[in-house]
Amino acid sequence: MSVVTDTPEQTLRRRRRGSGEAEKPQRRTDYRTLRNPFPPMKVFSDDEIGAMHDTALRTLEDLGMRVLLPEAVALFEAGGARVKGDMVYIGREMVAAAISSAPRSITGRAGARHRDILLEPGSLVFQPGAGAPHATDLARGRRPGSGRDFRELVQLTHHFDVFQMMPPLIEPQDVATHVRHYFTLEAQMTLTDKFPFVFARGAPQVMDSFEMLRDFRGVTDAEFQANPHCYTIINTNSPRTLDIPMAQGLIDFARHGQVSIVTPFTLMGAMAPITVAGAITLSHAEALAAITLTQLVRPGAPVCYGTFTSNVDMKSGAPAFGTPSHFQASLAAGQLARLLDLPWRSAAGSASNLNDVQAANENQMGLWGCLMAGATIIIHAAGWLEGGLTVSYEKLVTDVEVLNMIADLCAGAQAGEAEIGFDTALSQVEPGSHFFAAPQTMARYTTEFYEPVVHSYANFGTWTERGAQDASTRATKVWQDILAEDARPTVDETRLENLRAFIAKRTAAGGAAPES
Repeated sequence: MSVVTDTPEQTLRRRRRGSGEAEKPQRRTDYRTLRNPFPPMKVFSDDEIGAMHDTALRTLEDLGMRVLLPEAVALFEAGGARVKGDMVYIGREMVAAAISSAPRSITGRAGARHRDILLEPGSLVFQPGAGAPHATDLARGRRPGSGRDFRELVQLTHHFDVFQMMPPLIEPQDVATHVRHYFTLEAQMTLTDKFPFVFARGAPQVMDSFEMLRDFRGVTDAEFQANPHCYTIINTNSPRTLDIPMAQGLIDFARHGQVSIVTPFTLMGAMAPITVAGAITLSHAEALAAITLTQLVRPGAPVCYGTFTSNVDMKSGAPAFGTPSHFQASLAAGQLARLLDLPWRSAAGSASNLNDVQAANENQMGLWGCLMAGATIIIHAAGWLEGGLTVSYEKLVTDVEVLNMIADLCAGAQAGEAEIGFDTALSQVEPGSHFFAAPQTMARYTTEFYEPVVHSYANFGTWTERGAQDASTRATKVWQDILAEDARPTVDETRLENLRAFIAKRTAAGGAAPES
């Protein structure tokens, strides 16, 4: 267990206890720099993984990728690919060169140095649900995502240290699309100092975002391009299509030294083969094509391998998550990522319509698939409902409980003389007695065990006296307290003034519409 400064969670808990209570030592686990402690699990043999990789290369060579952006087609052709119209046929030697030049380790520069993230095989980063058109909570119900929801969810994400990077959370639908990128990035830069997200929705929006972030961080163009200060998610349009905004995003982010996380979204039986092996082979091929493009633009450009592969419900066609096939797909992707030796992204999530037992079951099954697969970045790790249509405030909090406990496991355990405790525990207690008053217990009782955020360990009588609240109801109070606290990082007032002036000027000039 590493000792760090108080997290926002610990500060809020201390204030809840009140100033009249004597200060006690608190458990302080470093949730900011996690390493995955679990041995990676395999679903396929090494030979089967080799065959899947070879088939993915054959797919790129013989079947090709449809690439809709002419600039990207030209880059592929200049790099040695065979081109016929918008079909690009990528040789395996091009892929091998790209994998060789892609960095194994990436340091993301956040708004504060203690928030920097390390993306490499073995490191572990969580973020909550992302990209949903709706938000929901027990106090206000399900609704189209708004600017208020986006800002509140940024604050909740900032509060919990177990989230090391910012996702796009929900779409603020009351903010016009041509100025939405100003709104979302300003919120990320002023309400948190964690590693921010920038949508790849056309070069004009991306260039605006890079300029805003560069100036607010107070770095030069060269410094900005030398170190990643933000990231984007690149979704291929499966099967085997790279559309205009995603191809442009790969080019823009690679050219400016920012991180692309490549994520084919392949649903078995729908836009991918119905088998785990077939779907992951397709996903792998698409990811290799996208990674290759980044390295053609700029060898060494920061890029992460990734997949989000699950199955559909064959009765309805609806996406399903947290299923055995989802778990197996994550394991297979992990084996292929280890073959490439690149940092990579996977995802949890739930198809449930509310924060119920189904939601908990699905999210944990998906989460453990990612963990046992050795994923570097786990997206949709908290709050994600309806297969990505909604982010739930209560589910974000109840899922944090699990993520915090996993983070505690990452911290490890010790078994030295003090922990074994012959002198301070074993020899202090008579047969048939108890260890509550043993010296070892008295020295450690406030620091030895994980302190829950929302779980209750009260017996039935006490729980009933407290209102018989379930976990979701208690979670409502948790997120309301966090928002009432309104904790924000310190920002430079001059840079903030300049940021708002830039946004006002660009908005007056018409902003930048998303491109497709």
